[in-house]
Amino acid sequence: MTRHPVVLIAEELSPAGVEALGTDVDVRRVDGSDRAALLPALADADAVLVRGATLMDREAIAAGPRLKVIARAGAGLDNVDIPAATEAGVLVADAPASDVTSTAELTVGLLLAVARNISQADAALKNGSWQRARWSGVELSGKVLGVVGLGRTGSLVARLMAAFGMDVVAHDPYVTAAHASATGVRLLPLDELLARCDFLTVHLPRTPETTGLIGFDSFRRMKPSVRVVNAARGSVVDENELYAALKEGRVAGAALDVYAGEPCTDSPLFTLDNVVATPHLGASTGEAQERAGIDAANSVLLALAGEHVPDAVNVQCGPVPEAMRPWLPLTERLGRVLTRAAGGVPARLEVRLRGEIAGLPAGALELAALKGVLEQTATGAVSRVNAPLLAGRCGLTSRLTASQDGGAQRSAATLRGVFPDGRIVTVTGTLTGVRLQPKLVEVLGHELELPLSGDLTFLRYPDRPGAVGLIGGEFAAEGVDIAAMQISRDPSGTTALAGFCVDAPVPSTALDRAAISVGADLAWRVPATG
Repeated sequence: MTRHPVVLIAEELSPAGVEALGTDVDVRRVDGSDRAALLPALADADAVLVRGATLMDREAIAAGPRLKVIARAGAGLDNVDIPAATEAGVLVADAPASDVTSTAELTVGLLLAVARNISQADAALKNGSWQRARWSGVELSGKVLGVVGLGRTGSLVARLMAAFGMDVVAHDPYVTAAHASATGVRLLPLDELLARCDFLTVHLPRTPETTGLIGFDSFRRMKPSVRVVNAARGSVVDENELYAALKEGRVAGAALDVYAGEPCTDSPLFTLDNVVATPHLGASTGEAQERAGIDAANSVLLALAGEHVPDAVNVQCGPVPEAMRPWLPLTERLGRVLTRAAGGVPARLEVRLRGEIAGLPAGALELAALKGVLEQTATGAVSRVNAPLLAGRCGLTSRLTASQDGGAQRSAATLRGVFPDGRIVTVTGTLTGVRLQPKLVEVLGHELELPLSGDLTFLRYPDRPGAVGLIGGEFAAEGVDIAAMQISRDPSGTTALAGFCVDAPVPSTALDRAAISVGADLAWRVPATG
């Protein structure tokens, strides 16, 4: 019976997210916050779906030897040890676009609440106190809004607040002036932005560089009338320094949805009348949770199928165009053929793209080639995630080249391996027909056309009559059926290379007998999977 991949759901997932996983996976559930339950549950898991409460650290990743993907149903990955996952070859993905709208809209609400003291006035009135004068606020129109972090959420906040008549300026060293202009904001150095803004909102991930970014030095540069909003990550704003600035009147107000430690129910900030606080509600809408669940489930299914995952955070490649995606499994397979043909890993690998695909972004193909080359000899799991790391450890360097000349094919991919003993081994593949079937069209200088599917077996021998019959006889004796076959002579006509697609792996004893019977100097197998 075929084993379905095990997908472990460690936290509450929207029904739409569970449904998106389909019926071809074995869905299991565990309380991810219960460490004693989580670790043993990971033993059989091929994928794990988390939100923010499940800690996927080095220990947890090591407890899942079958893990291929960790997906978070939400934005941010503070609870996942990405370096440990990368070393283990585990792809990590989140759902960065799922809560953009909900977080941006909450930010707008917090800006309004801190400007007009909405929550304080609400609480006072419900306690029987009519205090119109005390809770007088300020208008947003005509004020300067400083946005620190102009990613998806920050950009949407900027566009929304422009509708309120605010003058929006931003700081983000990683965005272009063209993006800022298209968003309708001006980019400023951080110090200048802090000095000018009447309202400040931050939209940054938590990293060593951003932790405590808005702290003592930042607050002393701001106007005393400034109001600060944080619905991104609590650690970006230094809570102790914010409390001091609010108490001393160096900051007029603050609205917070996130905190350095969560859940947070006891903070000095909660004692201040000029602070609006909510319990991390940025993604807490039904729409956001549904999007997050579906996006995370789709990432899991793509990863389990060995396909490109757009939301992966630890795969070292850029965008993969749709036209390039069928070439990923082909290039990976070529890597296996090369390593098996050469009997080892090369010192240098060149991935050459020719023809129509030469002009497309192809960083993912280099990763696929490295994976195919390395997985034949590596002791642990190899994936496109950790292939560059493993290549570096074994001294394998690689590079990608492209040429518009496709030769005999409209498009082709060639792997050229240079080995420490000076040997150069090449293999070439292409996609053919309307179904884009992968074909091997060259190996060791021999031209042929062999499907790159199933188990493959190759023999190189002095050309002579009856050789193919001898090989086929040895295979037949073991009950191995040949699905496809190609014979290719070298230009001199003295040496032949026979390639076979077989329905079942050829036993090593049968391959050895076949090699002896035809005097082969090379005989190797390429399994259907790594």
